[in-house]
Amino acid sequence: MKPTGRTVVSSGPNATHRGMKPERIKALLEDVRTGALTVDTAQTRLADAIRAAPFEDVGVARVDHHRAIRQGFPEVVFGQGKTPDQIARIAETIVAAGHRLLVTRTDAEAYVVVRDRVPGAQFHESARIISHISHTTGSEPTGHGTILIASAGTADHPVADEAAVTADVMGNRVERLDDVGVAGLHRLLAERAQLEQARVVIVVAGMDGALASVVGGLISTPVIAVPTSVGYGAAFGGVAALLSMLNSCATGVAVVNIDNGFGAAAMASRINHA
Repeated sequence: MKPTGRTVVSSGPNATHRGMKPERIKALLEDVRTGALTVDTAQTRLADAIRAAPFEDVGVARVDHHRAIRQGFPEVVFGQGKTPDQIARIAETIVAAGHRLLVTRTDAEAYVVVRDRVPGAQFHESARIISHISHTTGSEPTGHGTILIASAGTADHPVADEAAVTADVMGNRVERLDDVGVAGLHRLLAERAQLEQARVVIVVAGMDGALASVVGGLISTPVIAVPTSVGYGAAFGGVAALLSMLNSCATGVAVVNIDNGFGAAAMASRINHA
């Protein structure tokens, strides 16, 4: 492993607390329930995990190792505005702590540097995401149902891809329903069964953004709408779709920011894991 010049906040016998994740806490409690572990021992281990430094200063960032404990998923790296070396330093630290890695809004140049420090890292070009899931974190879905991502047109695929990769890395079963925009409504209606079987539906659409209202009016499942910046001049870079989705007359439709596939997937994942 290449030296990074990072400052480790804690070391020694309790340093493994940095990899404490919700599933490990659950396993600890299960051991107490079955009698494999005493209450006092479990209390000591949890106290060590909470007291010991919850973050690590790597010089370019303070990596939050307790994010998974508080929110159910490790800290996600927003790659835009960061240099490849900065991204690689942060990524290396997250993976070394035993966490899943998710870097959004990044590129191939950053991936080359990350790959040298994090063997096994993957680059999802269309989604602009770098990810890594080790054998220790497990790759089986932990969500209760399926997150379905429905996109209006091919031009919306990059945002839909960002949502799909994010949801997958966060431990969800993901299905796609592409090119079902309202200009050809029969394409959507032909897949109504798939819509109804999903636990959460993410709708990705630009232009007039009408797909979110149509889907929201067909099913009882929570719908998370993502307006995209796809469209001609009057679309105002996605503002028209955003306003249309915000003014939806269908109930149960929530809206995230323009092109924010990650945000939609993160919310969908919380619903699916609840």
